[in-house]
Amino acid sequence: MSVVTLGVRDLDRANRFYHALGWKPAEGDDEEVIFFQAGGMVVALWDRAMLAEDSVVTDSGGWGGVTLAHNVRSPAEVDAVIEEARKAGATIGREPTGTFWGGYSGVFIDPDGHPWEIAHNPGWPLLADGSVSLVRH
Repeated sequence: MSVVTLGVRDLDRANRFYHALGWKPAEGDDEEVIFFQAGGMVVALWDRAMLAEDSVVTDSGGWGGVTLAHNVRSPAEVDAVIEEARKAGATIGREPTGTFWGGYSGVFIDPDGHPWEIAHNPGWPLLADGSVSLVRH
């Protein structure tokens, strides 16, 4: 996977939210889609109705059965990212805590209802660039 596009109801509001998390948009963005580099992939923000039309789906307006995840190097980083999200205006769905799988994670929900799990998984060490590799190096 190389790109995740989030359908948003208010592009300006979504842009402000992700900027408040410290994300920097790519150079040369147009006014319809905003792109952010996220490790080895891209996260894009696009009008929800336009995304549904382009994807040839009917938008039921509900949760789409997908949760995004961002792995970090330590439980302290999980806490820090959740706090950044809280300050940016996210709803905290689950405060950071130990998990049944031996890690530590919390969940925030962005202004358009997209849930993000922020996790430290001691079994998945991050590479130097912050990406996750399931292959032991």
